[in-house]
Amino acid sequence: MVTLEYLVQYAKQTGFIFQGSEIYGGLANTWDYGPLGVNLKKNIKEAWTKKFLRQGPNIVGLDSSILLNPMVWQASGHLQGFSDPLIENRQSNQRYRADKLILAHDPTQKPDGWTYEEMYDYIMKHQIKDPVSKTHDWLPIRKFNMMFKTFQGVIEDTASEVYLRPETAQGIFINFKNIQRATRKKVPFGVAQIGKSFRNEITPGNFIFRTREFEQMELEFFCKPGTELEWFDFWLNYMQSFLTNLGIKKEYLRAEPHAKEALSHYSNATTDIEFKYPWGFDELWGLASRTSFDLTQHMNLSKEDLTYLDPETNERYVPYVVEPAVGVERLALVFLFNGLEEETLEGGDSRQLLKIHPALAPYKAAILPLVKKEHGEKANLIYEMLAESFDVVYDETQNIGKRYRRQDAIGTPFCITVDHQTMTDETVTIRHRDSMLQERMAIKDLESFIRNSVKF
Repeated sequence: MVTLEYLVQYAKQTGFIFQGSEIYGGLANTWDYGPLGVNLKKNIKEAWTKKFLRQGPNIVGLDSSILLNPMVWQASGHLQGFSDPLIENRQSNQRYRADKLILAHDPTQKPDGWTYEEMYDYIMKHQIKDPVSKTHDWLPIRKFNMMFKTFQGVIEDTASEVYLRPETAQGIFINFKNIQRATRKKVPFGVAQIGKSFRNEITPGNFIFRTREFEQMELEFFCKPGTELEWFDFWLNYMQSFLTNLGIKKEYLRAEPHAKEALSHYSNATTDIEFKYPWGFDELWGLASRTSFDLTQHMNLSKEDLTYLDPETNERYVPYVVEPAVGVERLALVFLFNGLEEETLEGGDSRQLLKIHPALAPYKAAILPLVKKEHGEKANLIYEMLAESFDVVYDETQNIGKRYRRQDAIGTPFCITVDHQTMTDETVTIRHRDSMLQERMAIKDLESFIRNSVKF
């Protein structure tokens, strides 16, 4: 696996990811997605939509507002409890997440379930030093709420305070009644949503691994109380299959159940699917059984009836919820780490190679005229034909070998070369990215060939 520093440089050079506001010196923890990054994120969202919305069991979609009534966050507990343990060094005035300092000191520790006092005692006892001042002169740990506050309207006062949503889930819960009535769905059913979320993280970092602005893909699956753990196991297997079917190496993945003392107060089961990043195993995808907490909280505060009447048993209950939640940027980072490599070829040469599933590749094919003057017009016609169905790229610059290498580096699975034979028999040469093998194919068969290759 390549290093984080290598990947950051690669992402900028190839056009996947740029530093935000770079010409003004940047803005910490902000990233702009370039031409390839846009396509990669789009393809990840389309793959998730295909498997979790279209092919999932009884799933419908939603696109809820980023700005919600502040009472939503009061009911959900975010105003009171959506916080991280902040610790500040007296000498440097640098602030950190206390649990992350502990894990950096000893990765075998499990501070998730610790009190703030236990974390502070551990840091002082083991004399964990501030990376900046090299001292262990720490202030006591305090809560830091991660909600981004803003104002709606022309007057900035308490009455106009609103928050950028820290998760998309609450928009689903407050629309449970509307969705169930409009779709006439019977429990069990799910609601899937993709959208931006915002968290004022104390210590964001590791490139796009943890950012303050990110895109979530969340599914809230409503089920009958007592069946939630069966559905929990179902979704855990479903998530793992999604990742491995798209080419994530199994040895890079593990499922880590949360210990009972580390569970959120509303959860009776939580598991993180972790990926082996260059810095070690860390979270990729979370799965939580949230019980009936969210619907109950909103029902109590709004006074709206959010119970479900089972038409078969005539039983009324508040559904339980199982939630798989993943970040688009986190998945993009994982697919890049999983697939990027420097491959040594016969004869001692090497090539930069991004082995990524064709369904996720920014471009499905590159159309290359062998000789621009002789084959450019035909190559353009093929490009226009395939562009009606796929993201493809046309490249006529430099010799054919260098063009192959450029496409290998950005993950393009197929290079389609228009040559002298094309002009006589309507066939082209297709070069396969991973094996570098070549074959002849009729132009009329290209679309079905690519369409079959992107299936998963």
